[in-house]
Amino acid sequence: MPIRIATAPVSWGVMEVEAWERKQTCAEVLDEMAQTGYAGTELGPYGFLPTEPGPLKEELVKRNMALVGAFVPLSLADPSCHEAGFETAMATARLLAAAGAPCLVLADAMYPGRMAIAGSVTEQDGLSAAQWTAAAKLLERIAREARGMGLRSVFHHHAGTYVETPAEVDRLLEATDPALVGLCLDTGHYFYGGGDPVDAAIRHASRIWHLHLKDIRPEVLAKVRRERIGFLEAVSRGVFCELGAGAVDIAGVIRELQARGFDGWAVFEQDVDPSQPGVEPAKSAARSREYLRTTAGL
Repeated sequence: MPIRIATAPVSWGVMEVEAWERKQTCAEVLDEMAQTGYAGTELGPYGFLPTEPGPLKEELVKRNMALVGAFVPLSLADPSCHEAGFETAMATARLLAAAGAPCLVLADAMYPGRMAIAGSVTEQDGLSAAQWTAAAKLLERIAREARGMGLRSVFHHHAGTYVETPAEVDRLLEATDPALVGLCLDTGHYFYGGGDPVDAAIRHASRIWHLHLKDIRPEVLAKVRRERIGFLEAVSRGVFCELGAGAVDIAGVIRELQARGFDGWAVFEQDVDPSQPGVEPAKSAARSREYLRTTAGL
């Protein structure tokens, strides 16, 4: 099956940041997703799209779109939060299963200390061995339960969390059962964390079950690293850009994954701060969709 192209509400500035005002309703965002050529969407922050299966499927069917997954942040560094994180993940998984989505996208939560040094993380800034063990146990527990609902679980590495750098991604994969926990490779976040996404696509191909396509302006990222600008401020300054306008070899990642049999969803994302001047999500989404057609044949 060819790679199918979806997007996510984050490309319209809808993400888990309460201080950022949402400029559009879910109906307006879904309309623009469909109009710009996307066949599916992720759920976005819980509550932005309908949280009952019937109304959710109705909104998607009328636009000939599919629900492809949902991003679920968990506080992996704090074991006292693990039970609440499990319950949140299960509530999301039940909605996904009822709506026919294939994938539960798990991630670490963002922390102020890690957001402040995102893009410049060192080995000393990471989790302890005990924290890694507890995190892996939680992820496998969630994935096991989700599998019983017909869902595959993938882990999404992310700037501003304790799984950001290539070494941290490697450790997460080594700590978890490859039959239970796959990888959501995010090309932009992997680059932000100091890695080469093409290399990741080659090395981790068997674990990559879901793909986020994101590009980065290298001059903005260089400034972020030089001046130690925090992650959310970096987003506001436009560190993420339309596909093909930055330094990430998007076509190379797609080529390597296709050569290795990847047939999941690829989700265009461009994290944006909707309050900033010049942010036009629908136009950016349309240009990124055209880039994928002309450059990757998708």
